[in-house]
Amino acid sequence: MIPRNRFEKTTVSIASLNKLQLKKKIKNYKGRFKLDFTEEYLEKSSADKLRHILLAAMINSKANN
Repeated sequence: MIPRNRFEKTTVSIASLNKLQLKKKIKNYKGRFKLDFTEEYLEKSSADKLRHILLAAMINSKANN
């Protein structure tokens, strides 16, 4: 589990991103695993769904560091 203050900082930073920024972060994500989504999927997904994907990936990566 990541510390609460790191979790809050991560969620606030993701919440402030628009859809274009979220897509860029997901495409260029460099964590313990690769995120591999098609442009079509990213485009048709809502910003909230993209935030969820990015947050889940970041939490998973930070929890195991």
